[in-house]
Amino acid sequence: MDLRKEILKEHSKKQTSKVVDYVGDSPLRFKALVDVFLQGPYRVTQRAGWPLSYCVERSPALIKPHLKPLLDHLRKPGIHDAVKRNTMRFLQFIEIPKRNQGQVADTCFEYLQNNKEPVAIRVFAMSVLASIASENPDLKKELIILIEDHLPYAKPAFMSRARKVLKVLN
Repeated sequence: MDLRKEILKEHSKKQTSKVVDYVGDSPLRFKALVDVFLQGPYRVTQRAGWPLSYCVERSPALIKPHLKPLLDHLRKPGIHDAVKRNTMRFLQFIEIPKRNQGQVADTCFEYLQNNKEPVAIRVFAMSVLASIASENPDLKKELIILIEDHLPYAKPAFMSRARKVLKVLN
């Protein structure tokens, strides 16, 4: 299967499932999907993010050799919201290595604090931070304060996730 062509055919749940099923547990096919995601152009990257996050949810171990380039890609200026959203989404399903936790935490705090970010990106970032903070009491305190500061002005999706995260953190 030519992943680039398949991804460009249509942007739908059906097409996403087709790509996810094709990739399965294959590290080679997953690498091909990551390459498509990282190489762009923007429309391809945007569409490849959805199946990428579903593949990681299904088989978290697939992401290990590709985590650093994907995290670096997340720091590029002007990336599409779909890239941020799907990267934050898949980060919820993996154990982030200690060597990458600082970079991930910084990015998540940046997204969570920014009211201009779409709510999906912010709530996924909140969950990723909660996972990292569970091992770090200082980070946990900082996250609780930040969430509580944003609650009075938050959208329902943010409030819902915030309640769940605060319950876990407290």
